[in-house]
Amino acid sequence: MKKWKPKGFRELGPLLAFVILAVFTAILNPRFLTLFNLQSLGRQIAIFGLLAIGETFVIISGGGAIDLSPGSMVALTGVMVAWLLKQGVDVWLSVLLILAFSLGVGAWHGFFVTKLKVPAFIITLGTMTIARGFAAVITKGWPIIGLPNTFLRIGQADFLKIPIPVWILLVTTLISDFFLRKTVYGKHLRASGGNEIAARFSGVNVDRVRIIAFMVSGLLAGLVGIIVAARLSQGQPGVGGMYELYAIASTVIGGTSLGGGEGSIIGAIIGAGIISLLWNALVLLNVSTYWHNVVIGVVIVVAVTLDILRKRLASK
Repeated sequence: MKKWKPKGFRELGPLLAFVILAVFTAILNPRFLTLFNLQSLGRQIAIFGLLAIGETFVIISGGGAIDLSPGSMVALTGVMVAWLLKQGVDVWLSVLLILAFSLGVGAWHGFFVTKLKVPAFIITLGTMTIARGFAAVITKGWPIIGLPNTFLRIGQADFLKIPIPVWILLVTTLISDFFLRKTVYGKHLRASGGNEIAARFSGVNVDRVRIIAFMVSGLLAGLVGIIVAARLSQGQPGVGGMYELYAIASTVIGGTSLGGGEGSIIGAIIGAGIISLLWNALVLLNVSTYWHNVVIGVVIVVAVTLDILRKRLASK
């Protein structure tokens, strides 16, 4: 007899955790519900959420794929867009150039993983180091300031009281969710991650699928780099530390399987919301910053453990 499995269960658990954490924080500190705090929280969710979407594509593609470069790419692309603007390049041309560069980095990762058979962990770790180094080389360790107001609006303005980065996240979520659930590419992505050999025998171009997944991750890391530079009003080589960890944690918390083949965009956004809300709650509750990474680390361990236990139960 076939077992009944409730649809949406993966997203329901994290969503309930998010709501409970939000209610708990609001009760302990009413400042949580102020417009300023909610807007700040929204901007943070947008940053982690965009990175989590890219990471979701990569992890679902399987083969042990994981992208460790997003945090350093955020720093590098933020510095690069600031440098272009200081050279007098048009704002939107600068943005497009950075996004094209980020796509190229993603394609670079995909090529090494699929054609040269370099483990994703190694090539993205290399990019993580290279990107952080280049960000420091370009700036000599100093932030690039004096950016035009038109650019700053990307990270600081709002529409209908909702920050622009949140609108960007909403649009990206809708597009990504559509591609993952409703298109042939999405089916091929899950098939490649679920069973690579079977996918190849079925005619799926697994290499192309994975290259595109890495390109999505690279593109969104560049987009976040632009948003962060606009939000901070500067190209700062030191930003993005641990962002890759938070992106991976968001995807796992949201139900994406580290083994590949399973995951959802909505779940990744909820996971990003939980990570961001945890940071926000710890700040509002005056918890020492020394404890922040401890708490986040515990959440990651619990999420991964639950994912492993869920897979074992599902296989029985």
